[in-house]
Amino acid sequence: MSGDHAVDLQTPVPPPPDAARGAGAHRGRSVIRRWVIAGVATVGFGLAALVVATAIGAAAGVSAALLGLVAATIPLGIVVPTFMWLDRFEAEPTRYLVRAFLWGALIAVVIAMTLNTAGQLVLWGSIPEDESLALTAVFVAPFVEEAAKGVFVLLVWRLAKREFDGITDGMVYAGVTAAGFAFTENIQYLAIAWVEHGQEGLTATFVGRCLLSPFAHPMFTICIGIGIGMAAMSRKGAVRILAPLGGYLIAVVAHAVWNLAAVSGGEGLIAVYLLVEVPLFLAFLGFVVWVRRREGRLIGQFLSAYADAGWLSPAEVAMLASMPKRREARQWARLNGGRAALRSMEDFQDAASELALLRRRMHHSAADARALTEERELLAILARRRHEFAGQVL
Repeated sequence: MSGDHAVDLQTPVPPPPDAARGAGAHRGRSVIRRWVIAGVATVGFGLAALVVATAIGAAAGVSAALLGLVAATIPLGIVVPTFMWLDRFEAEPTRYLVRAFLWGALIAVVIAMTLNTAGQLVLWGSIPEDESLALTAVFVAPFVEEAAKGVFVLLVWRLAKREFDGITDGMVYAGVTAAGFAFTENIQYLAIAWVEHGQEGLTATFVGRCLLSPFAHPMFTICIGIGIGMAAMSRKGAVRILAPLGGYLIAVVAHAVWNLAAVSGGEGLIAVYLLVEVPLFLAFLGFVVWVRRREGRLIGQFLSAYADAGWLSPAEVAMLASMPKRREARQWARLNGGRAALRSMEDFQDAASELALLRRRMHHSAADARALTEERELLAILARRRHEFAGQVL
């Protein structure tokens, strides 16, 4: 055993006969907690939505806000699928991703509105309004907004550790949260542009924010996600503190540089966009592709112990480590066994991914005391799902 609460297995442990019953008992004990969390979240999101809608409606009017809403939806069709693509090997629960988006679109926005306004009011007392707006954008907003977005990723790591497996998950939750934040921010900017400058202003704002820089907020906030992901895979106290803090500070600096260019306008904005934003975006895309490929390699690497112990075949490990081969397996199950076999194959693949990433946490001494129980549960699921899709095909 490594660490105070970590488990480091040398060989996989077979599931006991009562593993399913134990898992059911654990789920039963957590039902009330889930309902309480769902109720609190619903009330919180509802109140935040009311505040945001009131603020945007008061600033631009209902019709302009609705126009901004429609226009702001368009970049979501690019940004969110990018993070869903990254998340394919070990997909996060839909309910968590929805909460991430809502947190960014509502809770983080309310926090940012409140603290940014407070900072601006403080500056108004000593400098002209235009200067206070610029200083708030550069020296207040980046700190406030990145903290407001990043805290959700931190909460997932601390409160739902079973669903947080490292850098990839950190990037996904951070990216979806930031996409929600950018969505609401775009509604506001687009609506105000329409009211103040008509179609010309709306078009310019849409091109600048929604087409040329739709990944700006996600690129900032994934730095926090990467830092928290590094912390999640380490038992070292320094790493668990400094990695998230470092990611946060990098996000703040990148955000501040972008805002400085935006308030400067003109050639400064164009130069920063071409020399900084575009190269960073290309690096971001390359990093996303690399991270997904790395996740596939890690799954193959950490499932090999289960193949050696006889829980998986080498062919299954090869399939599970490759997204094209996973698709082929799902197609085979659907064509030969119908929808029921397809669902069993999907569950088999999901459980195997969770098992590999759990094994990885064990390897890095980052697993908690439930690791053995989780491993047994996942091995039991693999056995049941294989029996189901194999029986349905036969």
